[in-house]
Amino acid sequence: MASTTTKAKTSSNGKSPSPQPHLGQHAPEIQRYGTLRLVPIALAADARAESVGVLNEVLADTTILYSMYKKHHWLVAGPTFYQLHLLFDKHAEEQLELVDLLAERVQSLGGIAVGDPRHAAELTSIPRPPDGAEPVPVMIDRLLDAHETIIEKVRKGIKTTEENEDYGSNDLLMGDVLRRHELQVWFISEHVVDMPLVDAVAKTASRK
Repeated sequence: MASTTTKAKTSSNGKSPSPQPHLGQHAPEIQRYGTLRLVPIALAADARAESVGVLNEVLADTTILYSMYKKHHWLVAGPTFYQLHLLFDKHAEEQLELVDLLAERVQSLGGIAVGDPRHAAELTSIPRPPDGAEPVPVMIDRLLDAHETIIEKVRKGIKTTEENEDYGSNDLLMGDVLRRHELQVWFISEHVVDMPLVDAVAKTASRK
């Protein structure tokens, strides 16, 4: 019987393959934050750079708002616990979707998206709340303030991207981000309306 020999396949570096993970790797950054790659999307570098700046500001604030919603989802208490516990979590998930959309748009423009929450905390203009729990109306007020902070930036970004003919970013800011924020503001602001629960008109005198 003819003997056969099997040669082990070698990798591109000439070594035999191994199941050992390559640990402890280090290398310089391949693209620094604040720089642009050249991408063939028929949009000038200046316009792309301006859009990336706008989008990263909104992205940083959105990352913080997402975390605020999750914290309030965990810490909410009182008669409206069940409704707000679910609503805050729903809004958090929707903000997380916006985080992904904003980051991917930054990348498609050739920029680097804000990805580390610690970086987002350095860039955000949303004030940091106390680390502990607060009354529900205060939680809601903080969320409404954060929404308005972001909405102001989004509206400015819509004008900027329109002027620069960056219609992709413009569509994202107007169609996804702005409308989502306005809807969430409506939902949570209705929870701080002083509305009678049982009697349509408050009693001013005892009935005879």
